Amino acid sequence: MAKVGAVMFSIFSKRNVGRMGCRLLSSDNRTEALIHEFNKELEFVFGQPPSAFNSDSQSHGNIAVEEESSSRQLNEKSPVLSHVDAHGKANMVDVSDKPDTKRMAIASCKVLLGEKAFQLVVSNQISKGDVLNVAKIAGICGAKQTSNLIPLCHNIMLSKVHMDLILNSEEHAVEIKGEVTSVGQTGVEMEAMTAVSLAGLTVYDMCKGVSKDIQITNVQLQMKMGGKSSSWVRNQ
Repeated sequence: MAKVGAVMFSIFSKRNVGRMGCRLLSSDNRTEALIHEFNKELEFVFGQPPSAFNSDSQSHGNIAVEEESSSRQLNEKSPVLSHVDAHGKANMVDVSDKPDTKRMAIASCKVLLGEKAFQLVVSNQISKGDVLNVAKIAGICGAKQTSNLIPLCHNIMLSKVHMDLILNSEEHAVEIKGEVTSVGQTGVEMEAMTAVSLAGLTVYDMCKGVSKDIQITNVQLQMKMGGKSSSWVRNQ
């Protein structure tokens, strides 16, 4: 920086100051000529300014175009909500043009009972009856009633509903898994999720007289097969 400053000072003092003097005050044309010459000397030392800074409006315009393009690309890649129409209102999806294919989904949840309630379930001493079998039946009924419970679900024919309820002694919990199968035009993820949710709620209902601290946790889809999006498996 010291070297550049010295060059500027030398150029300015040797070539411009002596000529500018009082003549800058007496001649507009001569003043413009000297300013032009001085600008040339600055360009000789520093080089010409980048073209991107020649016009603020052009720069702002380019930025706006780039932002608009990026926004358009993002919108094109973003998923859309199939249950919402163009006006943002709830809409039941029309699946009439889809072919019938085999669909399958597995969902799961876990009911944390606590030690006291868990031991009573294990020994089948809950006053309301056999917790695991009643919850299993509730899960099957829940899968079949999904379209009545979830407003925009299709009423589909189910081929199979299989429920597994496993006792986890380490966590004093009941692990629930539901598998639902169908041959149709839409998937059965919601049926599987509803099945395990109803089974979990039934476990709670039958054991709530023993403990109010029971928790229904980790209700989630584990996998699905069939349809346009093909297979999906949750990463463990």
